[in-house]
Order: sequence, then C-alpha cells, then structure tokens
Amino acid sequence: MAMGRGSAMMLLFCLFVIHSEMVHAATYTVGGAGGWTFNTVGWPKGKHFRAGDTLVFNYSPSSHNVVAVNRGGYSSCRTPTGSKVYRSGKDQIKLSKGQNYFICNYVGHCEAGMKIAINAA
Repeated sequence: MAMGRGSAMMLLFCLFVIHSEMVHAATYTVGGAGGWTFNTVGWPKGKHFRAGDTLVFNYSPSSHNVVAVNRGGYSSCRTPTGSKVYRSGKDQIKLSKGQNYFICNYVGHCEAGMKIAINAA
C-alpha cells in the first residue's frame, strides 16, 4: 500500500510532536542536593514546570515519605482517603497538567514546611 505525500507529511508531523514532547520533559531533584526535607515549601519558586516533567524525591524512607494530595490535603497537612503514598526514598513522580501537591505525612513534618505545590503548564 503506497503512502501519499499528505499521509507521509502527517506521519512526520506526528513523530515531530511526540519527539518534541519527550525533549521538553525535564527532571528535577526536589530540594536540590539536600533532598526532600524540612523547609522545602519554597523550593519550586522561580522554576517553570511542565506536564510530563519528573520530580525526584530523595530522602531516608525511615524518616519521611511523599504523599500526592489534593489542595485540601496540602492546606490542612492531612492525607485524604485514597492519596498515593510513596515510601522508597528515591521516588520519581511525573507531573500532571495543572496543580500538583505533595506532603510528608509523618507527624509534624508537613507543618514544618515539608510540602510543595507545583503548577505544571
């Protein structure tokens, strides 16, 4: 079956779009060299995140965790039912378009600034 010029151009365009989305995805280590710890609430400031970017949370799994929460969970430092809890100490989480909220739900940790809110374009 022969592919017409228009079909070939559409295929090339689709491949370009897929490739450009992969090229633009970035990986960020939350908290920088210090990792996911207290007072990281301001870490996202000045950074520009996109849907598909990956956040890497490095921490001691015996001391902390990462919980993907909604706005209410972020504001109240509470874990809503059904929230995804990460415990590996080397979690890699892909950002969704829009607001993304993460907390540590160990007692007092979120209240001590171990939480981040990220808006991904």
